[in-house]
Amino acid sequence: MSENLTADQEGSGRRGRGDRGGAAARRAARTGGGPGTQLTYIKRNIPLYEVLNEEGLALIEANADTVLQEVGIEFRDDAEALELWKQAGADVKGERVRFPKGLPRSLLKTAPPVYTQHARNPARSVEIGGKATVFAPVYGPPFVRDLDGNRRYATIEDFRNFVKLAYMAPSIHHSGGTVCEPVDVPVNKRHLDMIYSHIRYSDKPFMGSVTAPERAEDTVAMAKIVFGDDFVQNNTVLTSLINANSPMVFDETMLGALKVYARNNQACIVTPFILAGAMSPVTVAGTLTQVLAEVLAGASFTQLIRPGAPVIFGTFASSISMQSGAPTFGTPEPSLVSYGAAQLARRLGLPFRTGGSLCASKIPDAQAAYESANTLNSTLLAGTNFVLHAAGWLEGGLASCYEKFMMDVDQLGMSQRLSEGVDLSENGQAMDAIRQVGPGSHFLGCDHTQANFQTAFYRSSIADNNSYEQWQAEGQKSASQRANELARRWLENYEAPYLDPAIDEALNEFITKKKNSMPDAFT
Repeated sequence: MSENLTADQEGSGRRGRGDRGGAAARRAARTGGGPGTQLTYIKRNIPLYEVLNEEGLALIEANADTVLQEVGIEFRDDAEALELWKQAGADVKGERVRFPKGLPRSLLKTAPPVYTQHARNPARSVEIGGKATVFAPVYGPPFVRDLDGNRRYATIEDFRNFVKLAYMAPSIHHSGGTVCEPVDVPVNKRHLDMIYSHIRYSDKPFMGSVTAPERAEDTVAMAKIVFGDDFVQNNTVLTSLINANSPMVFDETMLGALKVYARNNQACIVTPFILAGAMSPVTVAGTLTQVLAEVLAGASFTQLIRPGAPVIFGTFASSISMQSGAPTFGTPEPSLVSYGAAQLARRLGLPFRTGGSLCASKIPDAQAAYESANTLNSTLLAGTNFVLHAAGWLEGGLASCYEKFMMDVDQLGMSQRLSEGVDLSENGQAMDAIRQVGPGSHFLGCDHTQANFQTAFYRSSIADNNSYEQWQAEGQKSASQRANELARRWLENYEAPYLDPAIDEALNEFITKKKNSMPDAFT
């Protein structure tokens, strides 16, 4: 795909802050960041962690092929999808599609292993696939836990605030999608305000609406206003979430949105949403088999719509409490599923999505921190390319939390630093420092330390490493209290990125016309 811009696109639709790299970026990577210097997407320089050998991978692939051949996948209420599969050689009976061995894999040969999602600011464009990792914020909660400690339904103002925080966070590379569900706006119109918020209040890449095919069409139309028709048709500017209705069903809503995005050369994250024990078998191998079967069916369907359209191998796999049925997070089994699914995605040659900073806790406490850290660590080490829910997730995904968002952003900065690996340059070897200091002295005042102290170690924006007395004198604040203050400070200091006034006007005209053409609907 072309990555060149016309003069008009460079000068109007895609104008923004320039890339600020070098020492400033390295310094931001070690200080927890904040408003200002942004980091590029991660280019991992650490090894992958793999849990399955060749025999195990081959076994799961064979089992998935058996599921596709013998059990099949349902494509519900979509005659076009069924006809396309029939023409491709699948066995279609009613809404059940059974696949000859190798058919989905052969279709996926046209899907790109790596693609660029362009942002309206070219410095914020991201690469998805290969050794790249992209962090995107929480997606989907109807509630927020606000800065006054209230749990309440989310509003469009909350939505804008989370977009602003994600824009300001150096270690978040992507604006995401439904960062919270603004229930104060009618269901049939809110997607317009949500997409506009991503465009107006951030210049990072963003996700499209998938709650109805016509809302996906509106997203593409708004993207064309920003980027231009030809650019959108020949490049990817949207990456959007398409969930399987596990077990083994794709419904008309998801299929409709998938077709819109694939036809327009926009990326789909085909993701089985699984709570193991309820929506898949209780075992890791059984869940991986089902995940692979569902992804093969859904991802290959994008290539029936438009060969070459970008598609991501997604998985969201958690477990449940076998006593209450409630979802659990940060436990070993979902981590094993993530590691195994990442290996299967690489064997298919597709970018991979999983994980994030997931937890079941109701407040940003120790449970939230432990569960999120466990999930994020396996997400990173698995080699995940697109990380949804990287910041702000609380209460099993029911709430977006301001304080948790800031705490997670701090952890993402640490993950970005870890991903750089070991510096083996002349400066990294530090032989001059060892020679200068010699036995029995210390390194605090040597030339090498003085030259590197600002960027040598990651400095958390949340953690308190001072003495007990200083902590006491400063108000005995908890991590969540410090995160609260930081969120307030960021929002107070927010400055919107540049957006060409003509594009802004065209977007608002489009939104006004669309809203005036339909009555309000809150269900």
